[in-house]
Amino acid sequence: MLRDLRDDPLGSAEIADFLARFGDALINRASTTWRGLSEEDRGMAPAQLLARHPAVMKRPLIVATGGVYLGWSAAVKAALL
Repeated sequence: MLRDLRDDPLGSAEIADFLARFGDALINRASTTWRGLSEEDRGMAPAQLLARHPAVMKRPLIVATGGVYLGWSAAVKAALL
């Protein structure tokens, strides 16, 4: 299932779960969204930042049987394909 975070943002429990799993790696600091943020927004706590600007989350975030994966690295591909 594909989920567009702009149309269906993560809830606070989901954000907390994913931050617990991936920590700071959940924030995509190389994204256009991040570069467009004010210094004030960049200084927000990660949970607050993701709630206000869901597109700043690194993607894809894949919830699959056996795990939750962030990004599309060789290790993620090997685990899923």
